[in-house]
Amino acid sequence: MKLFYKYVRCHIKRIILFILMCSVFSVVFILYKLPVQAVIYPVILCAFIGAVFLIVDFYGAKEKHIILESVKRVPIEIDTYLGNADGILDEDYCEIIKMLRSKITELENESEKRYNEMINYYTIWVHQIKTPIASMNLKLQNEDTVLSRKLSSDLFHIEQYVEMVLAYLRLDSDSNDYIFKEHSIDVIIKQAVKKFAQEFIDGGIRLFYEPVYGKVVTDEKWLSFVIEQVLSNAIKYTRNGIIKIYIEKPKILCIEDNGMGIDAQDLPRIFENGYTGYNGRMDKKASGIGLYLCKRVCDNLGIGICAESEPGRGTIIKIDLKQYEMSMND
Repeated sequence: MKLFYKYVRCHIKRIILFILMCSVFSVVFILYKLPVQAVIYPVILCAFIGAVFLIVDFYGAKEKHIILESVKRVPIEIDTYLGNADGILDEDYCEIIKMLRSKITELENESEKRYNEMINYYTIWVHQIKTPIASMNLKLQNEDTVLSRKLSSDLFHIEQYVEMVLAYLRLDSDSNDYIFKEHSIDVIIKQAVKKFAQEFIDGGIRLFYEPVYGKVVTDEKWLSFVIEQVLSNAIKYTRNGIIKIYIEKPKILCIEDNGMGIDAQDLPRIFENGYTGYNGRMDKKASGIGLYLCKRVCDNLGIGICAESEPGRGTIIKIDLKQYEMSMND
């Protein structure tokens, strides 16, 4: 009924004109003192013809409305569903829509081309910047001084930021960068822990790791990225403390620290892009992008991630792997 009322409002001028024309004929017939039947019958006949025309036209408009509603919900070629124009204005509207569609397609193609060029440029840049980083790391391996250890730590952080850049760029890429296979959870965790070994030592942090003895179907590279980002945050905000890695039943990987924790008001927003919270404002180097990338990657992997924290008592990041078959020995 709502659609019918809208239709009547759109055609109210034509309806009023039709009623006025019928009234004019009736008045003329009455003025000529014709019999009442001669007035009533033409009016009823005109009203009937007008009602039939109105109903037929309404159902035509309704059918077109339903098609356009489906076009709004589904990204399809709209000009395929426009049908035949009913008049001059409809023809003009169809031409405008086709012109806009053509312009949008042109802009989309241009935008995609620029995006791919940017991705290619930064991908090349990332791989090029890794060469001097690796070279400096090799040179520093022959040194064992306070300065060399500090430089090695700084280089490690630079390498992590470079990986974040590459991950950020690839998140919205159309290319299929995910290869799902069955992997040992312990192997992925141990690789990440080994990568941060020097950071654990420099920060005076003890690690408690309970082997999982389980497997998961995932992309090893991207799951490693998530674990590394979570470990990096845990180490950053924990000094002379403890970091624990363990599985919580049924299939939730937990990375827990006893660092400074997260304020209750910040906790719901830590996975937002660019949100640093109180701790991030205290640490001027925080970018607010690490956990955002973790959330995006977890969404792409089809796994969950959440956080539990209390200021002054630490944080637990939980990675939910239960979407996949995982066999574990108790």
